[in-house]
Amino acid sequence: MATERLFLDDAYLDACEARVVGITEQGGIVLDRTVFYATSGGQPGDRGTLVRADGSEIAIGNAVYADAGKSEIAHVPADGTPVRPKVGEALTARIDQDLRHRRMCMHTAMHLLSAILPYPVTGGSVGETESRLDFDIPEAGLDKDAITAKLAEMIAADAEVRARWISDEELAANPGLVKTMSVKPPTGTGRVRLIEIVGLDLQPCGGTHVRRTGEIGAVRVTQIEKKGKQNRRVRLGWA
Repeated sequence: MATERLFLDDAYLDACEARVVGITEQGGIVLDRTVFYATSGGQPGDRGTLVRADGSEIAIGNAVYADAGKSEIAHVPADGTPVRPKVGEALTARIDQDLRHRRMCMHTAMHLLSAILPYPVTGGSVGETESRLDFDIPEAGLDKDAITAKLAEMIAADAEVRARWISDEELAANPGLVKTMSVKPPTGTGRVRLIEIVGLDLQPCGGTHVRRTGEIGAVRVTQIEKKGKQNRRVRLGWA
C-alpha cells in the first residue's frame, strides 16, 4: 500500500493522524500517510515520534523508502526503542519541525546555488548545518565571496518558492530542466514535481522547501574543493 506523502503538498505540516499498515523485516513502521520525509535525493529522512493512543511515544530516528518503487515509507525506530505498534493501530506521526525547517532552508539555498553556477550537478547532500553540491566544471576559478554575495542577493529578493506538477512526457520534452547527473527525477507514475523559485530557478525535486527565499536567512560558501579534473565541491553553511 502506497504511503500518502503529505510533505509534498505542505512542508510545514508537522503532524498527522495515521494508521499502521505494515512492519518491515528490519522493524520499520509503514503508515498509510505521513509527514515524515524519507531519505532520497541527497536529503536525509526526518526524525520525530509516533504517538500512540495511550500517549506513549515511539522515537523515530529515520524514515526510508521500504520498496524499490519508492511508494511505501518505513519509519525506523531510534536505537534502543523496542516498542512496535500493531498493524491497524491508529497513532499520530510528529516530526522534529526545527530540524525539518533547517533542512528546508538549506535545500532551497542549494537550488539557488545551482542557479548561480549553471553547470551539471554530479552529486549533493542536504544537511541542517552544512550542505554541498558537486559540479562538473572545467578548469575555472570559483570565488567564495562572489558566490556568497550572489546568494545573499537572491535570498534578500524574497522570491516565492512554489511546487507544481508536470507529466513524464512534458519532462522528456524539456530535458534542460534536469540539472543533476547522478540522481534522475522519478518517472513512471505519470507526473513529476517541479520546484520553482520565481524568476530564479526551476527544476524537478521531491524535497522540502521554504515558501520564500527570505526565510532562508544568512548562508555562505564555506569551502570549494577540487574533487577531480572537472569536479568541484561547493559547501554551504550558516553565516
